[in-house]
Amino acid sequence: MSAIAVPARRPVLADALAPHRSRVQDAALVLAGTAVVALLAQITIPLPLVPITGQTLGVILVGASLGSRRGAAALATYLLVGLAGAPVLAGFTGGPAAVLTPSFGFVLGFIPAAFVAGWFAERAWDRRPVLAMVGFVAASAVPFLVGVPYLAMIANAVLGADLGLTGVLAAGLWPFIPGGLVKAAIAAVLIPAAWRGVRRLDERG
Repeated sequence: MSAIAVPARRPVLADALAPHRSRVQDAALVLAGTAVVALLAQITIPLPLVPITGQTLGVILVGASLGSRRGAAALATYLLVGLAGAPVLAGFTGGPAAVLTPSFGFVLGFIPAAFVAGWFAERAWDRRPVLAMVGFVAASAVPFLVGVPYLAMIANAVLGADLGLTGVLAAGLWPFIPGGLVKAAIAAVLIPAAWRGVRRLDERG
């Protein structure tokens, strides 16, 4: 029997910038990632059920920069802090009532999305714009796997909207595709550019 080769984990941006890893450092990076997503969440374009926000861009940047585990931890922290009442969700909102909003499923989906972005970064896909774009588009799609069914459940069971499949997709998928591609493209420019900066610093050192 032959084993299937699994690509080795490569250092992500956080590892390159702070190579002496410790638990305290990891915790600080997780909190910094949480803050980045909270900040970008306030960039909002209102829509009837789910607003377009900068959260997905934050999720990709944090996941790619921190790696799969720390990225997912940052978004799990973001979720818990928001549920605890801190105004970190879109529109400076927070609290347990967020669970009953149509957009909450997307927030749940941010955790595996950050993991996916980090997984691609750990395979060095984030160092070239084309590969980064592929990986980041894949990560951007993950929240919809959770968010769209959740939106349908809340809209129909809680809000009494009686949305069919067409209505659910119109409210929770189609309007977000162009913006998702743009945000993935922005990340696919920023992260490789950051790597180029790291390489220049290494060469000067």
